[in-house]
Amino acid sequence: MVDTTIKLIGPPTRQQDAKGVWRTTAETVTEVFAQVGSVSRNEYFSAGRQGMRPEIMFSVFMGEYDGQQICEYNGTRYAIYRTYHPEGTDYLELYVQRETGVHKASESEVDEP
Repeated sequence: MVDTTIKLIGPPTRQQDAKGVWRTTAETVTEVFAQVGSVSRNEYFSAGRQGMRPEIMFSVFMGEYDGQQICEYNGTRYAIYRTYHPEGTDYLELYVQRETGVHKASESEVDEP
């Protein structure tokens, strides 16, 4: 496995400001340390039967993952389709695939206060 950093990306949210106007906030981006590993043959074929195309497995500290469904590695965004907690560890494995519709929020999608 290779040590690196990845970005865990939470979705934009809508919040009401002090004047009662609803605004869309930017994505929440959290940079975390991760180990990059390959997807096992079993994982590849099991996911493939369900129409997924797994590409990479990241191992991150459990306390840093908060249910995000998108991550970014080397400038490419991936959808997190499955997580796994190996017994007896403080780490969580994130299994990812490239997916259409997983993109950066454009400036026009975010309301500035």
